Amino acid sequence: MIYHITPRSEWVSAQAAGSYRPASLESEGFIHCSTARQVPAVAQAFYRGGVGLIILAVNVRFLLSEVIWEPPAGKPTRGVSPQDLFPHIYGPINFDAVLRIHDLILVTNGVVITPQLQEEN
Repeated sequence: MIYHITPRSEWVSAQAAGSYRPASLESEGFIHCSTARQVPAVAQAFYRGGVGLIILAVNVRFLLSEVIWEPPAGKPTRGVSPQDLFPHIYGPINFDAVLRIHDLILVTNGVVITPQLQEEN
């Protein structure tokens, strides 16, 4: 299982449009994802202060787009090793690959509350 953080509104819009294609797919060529262990650090670094965020639990076995595990661009996020690889999805996320949707809660003092996430498929 890999995970993607997104605003709930973008997920709802994608369902109406027929596919999930966040802005990063157009601008960077892939969709940023994380492992269960990486989610808290990524949420802390890039989504602090965000509201209405969800975590998509994506089963790579059902994903139609290619997943490539790559190092982070630039300096690694605090709490993530420089040796860590991140799953990047090179194409849209098909809806049947999303097995669960979790709420992501970011408390004002910077604490990230994430649900219990499954590490493997």
